[in-house]
Amino acid sequence: MERTLITGGAGFLGSHLCDFFIGKDHEVVCMDNLITGDVNNVAHLFGNRKFRFIEHDVTDFIYLEGRIDNILHFASPASPADYLRLPIQTLKVGALGTHKSLGLAKAKGARFLLASTSECYGDPLEHPQSEEYWGNVNPVGPRGVYDEAKRFAEAMAMAYCRYHGVRTRIARIFNTYGPRMRLDDGRALPTFMRQALRGEELTVFGNGRQTRSFCYVSDLVEGIYRLLYSEDIYPVNLGNPQEMTVGELAEKVLRVCGSSSRIVYRDLPVDDPKVRRPDISKAKRVLGWEPAVPLDEGLELVLDYFRAKCEEDR
Repeated sequence: MERTLITGGAGFLGSHLCDFFIGKDHEVVCMDNLITGDVNNVAHLFGNRKFRFIEHDVTDFIYLEGRIDNILHFASPASPADYLRLPIQTLKVGALGTHKSLGLAKAKGARFLLASTSECYGDPLEHPQSEEYWGNVNPVGPRGVYDEAKRFAEAMAMAYCRYHGVRTRIARIFNTYGPRMRLDDGRALPTFMRQALRGEELTVFGNGRQTRSFCYVSDLVEGIYRLLYSEDIYPVNLGNPQEMTVGELAEKVLRVCGSSSRIVYRDLPVDDPKVRRPDISKAKRVLGWEPAVPLDEGLELVLDYFRAKCEEDR
């Protein structure tokens, strides 16, 4: 039985990874300081002999007894609402948290997978974005705290790979959705779902013609698993290449929710990307991976979850 540490394991993506790796018969250690995570996301695993939860801030020294085979570093605020509210913490977990996690991987001889992000590409001048594109990031803009933290984390991972021989992997994750997303996390899909189900106006920023793509969480988790056990040390895009405008997404959400809410437009936030779509040629070639869940099906899959969350929060 392999033993896998997942930092940020009580978050949206981290909790799904906990489920997945337990399903693969791993012993899972979930570490989270709960600054944006929620222990309820993993509460169903309490009592499972293969699961252990540790409340800890990974920017501090990490000590774990025994063998660790894999470390998946997912600790970080990950939505604009969170990293704009928590800028210092976002920078610290990208820098210090990555350093501490890599140090543990070096000490334990563990595989290490970094959860990086499509935000490394900034407001891209290349479309779609391939791993060879170096990005167009404003380092001193409000989004720079997240963008540059992740870019630094990638550089740190590569340094530990080259100079210490740590088996690092880097996943550049594009927009992902599914159960356990917070209603207030500020990203487009949960925000539209919340507004539509409550009969509120759907808030679209800009003219609605900026584009995004959306990957269902089960697809992403499968890609993460394949990347962890691959031999590729360089970044790999993981996301859904099916692109649409934010305005089109809002219309889809209205239809799936059966909502008569109207769409209103607000000013575009500073440095908000105009386009975002992954080139997943490398993931197809190296991992044999591509998404299987189309957006229309995925929206149906999460509808009951968001409806229940809206009822809980009334």
